[in-house]
Amino acid sequence: MRIAIVADIHGNRTAFEAVLEDLRQTSPDLVLHGGDLADGGASPVEVVDRIRDLGWRGVQGNTDQMLADPGTLEAFSRRHPGLGGMFRLVEEMAAATRNTLGEERLSWLRGLPLELAAGPVALVHGTPSSPWQALPPDTADDDLERHFRPLGQPIAVYAHTHLPFVRRLPGLVVANAGSVGLSYDGDRRAAYLLIDGTEPTIRRVEYDVDTEIRALCTCSLPHSGWITRLLEAGAFQMPPAGD
Repeated sequence: MRIAIVADIHGNRTAFEAVLEDLRQTSPDLVLHGGDLADGGASPVEVVDRIRDLGWRGVQGNTDQMLADPGTLEAFSRRHPGLGGMFRLVEEMAAATRNTLGEERLSWLRGLPLELAAGPVALVHGTPSSPWQALPPDTADDDLERHFRPLGQPIAVYAHTHLPFVRRLPGLVVANAGSVGLSYDGDRRAAYLLIDGTEPTIRRVEYDVDTEIRALCTCSLPHSGWITRLLEAGAFQMPPAGD
């Protein structure tokens, strides 16, 4: 069985369409989504509606949760008071995306599970305990085991960090699917995970970043200039003061 995991699209329709074309070539038996579908991009409605039309099962990401329940961002930001300026921008962007999506789509996001299992794969967005928890690629083996072995599947997949990797531990493979729409590893290409039997590999897909930047420049998303800089760099950076 071949399973694809597509995560962290973040409303980037250009990257998403390129990944859909690549999926037609790789022809997986099953495609799952790892959450963070809509927030932070020019095309939240188009991305959510396309995934629903495709019938992909998936999990709720932290930004999906934030869109459906604004209080979750407020609770998270209280634990990180030094990042208050950035979270203010995030909330302003989220408010605009909420209005664009409408209540029916938000209700669908609200109903996504926090974890699911399919074949040999267990999928979460961040960790089993929270879609907001980030485990970087250099997380110690013991910590990965502590978080993911209780899921009870030989392959554990998560997203959230936008940093794809595959780690093989005794009796357990842990993989991060990376990000379709907002890469943070210095490679501007879209990323997704393809699992062939029990062998996961990271797929990288070229897409026209400039086309997506033009879409951001003409959409109504606040602070789209910040997202443009992230797309250009293929890496996370804090928003400039006054952005």
